[in-house]
Amino acid sequence: MMRTLLSRPAIAAMVLLAASAGSARAAELVKVAAGQRGNWDTSVTELGKRAGIFAKNGLEIELLYTQGGGETQQAVISGSVDVGVAAGIMGVMGAFSKGAPVRIIGSETNGAADFWYAATASDIKSLRDTDGKTIAYSTNGSSTHGIVLAFMKEYGLKAKPTATGGPAATFTQVMSGQIDVGWSAPPFGFDAEKDGKIRIVARGNDLPAVREQTSRVLITTAAALASRGDVIRRFIAAYRQTIDWMYSDPQALKTYAEFIQMPEETARRVRDEFFPRFMLDLDAIVGIDQLVQDAVIYKYTAQALTKTQLAELIQIPPR
Repeated sequence: MMRTLLSRPAIAAMVLLAASAGSARAAELVKVAAGQRGNWDTSVTELGKRAGIFAKNGLEIELLYTQGGGETQQAVISGSVDVGVAAGIMGVMGAFSKGAPVRIIGSETNGAADFWYAATASDIKSLRDTDGKTIAYSTNGSSTHGIVLAFMKEYGLKAKPTATGGPAATFTQVMSGQIDVGWSAPPFGFDAEKDGKIRIVARGNDLPAVREQTSRVLITTAAALASRGDVIRRFIAAYRQTIDWMYSDPQALKTYAEFIQMPEETARRVRDEFFPRFMLDLDAIVGIDQLVQDAVIYKYTAQALTKTQLAELIQIPPR
């Protein structure tokens, strides 16, 4: 009786509606923690979400921003989020060596766009002027922590590494005289440099040991890989697609400029000057042998991770 009352177009519309509802129900929620809101490299998930790329892969993204890689790593290990973006690789190695169920599912950044600066009123012109001074990094176990330790080793510095949180909090501490050398990441700090308030005294990529290694990674847990392996694989697929879009479509720069609320030319400078495409090669963990040694030197791990341990730790989903 009901069938005689419904036209074929009406039936077709109901079928489409049901299919749409089924598709919406099928979207899997992925909770993501990302360090440093607004950086080009840490914005991949945000931009991919805005562009609908994660949705096309059947994923709904919930983003949490942290003060740095150490906080991101803890959010993942505690189970508060499914995926961590921009965790310092040596911090991850250290956690893994102590039994944490953390797993690397991609390279987040090869090299480092972070820079270190001093107030122009300061007499610090380079890192060699920092004996007895404080040098900032974000959080313990972060990539900036590792870079500061690398600076100290390379230049024989007698400075005091100090955790200061994100770029905004660090800037306040530098300008108030609490910290001698601050850290930042593009685009934060551009205006202060232009206005003559700060001078850049070092960049992460100044060091070959940093420039030629993976500094930050994408992470999850062993439990998430076991129970939601397909979801993690789709997340990585969407992440790859987003990176390709960010370097090929002019709309990506417009979207990023809107996100950071800065002019498009600033967005372009961030990408082209500080983040050439090779830095966001998700599939390559660069310089792993040296990283294993550095993790011991900087006391992240008590001994070098073995090849068997690395195979367990690094599980990047194939293309």
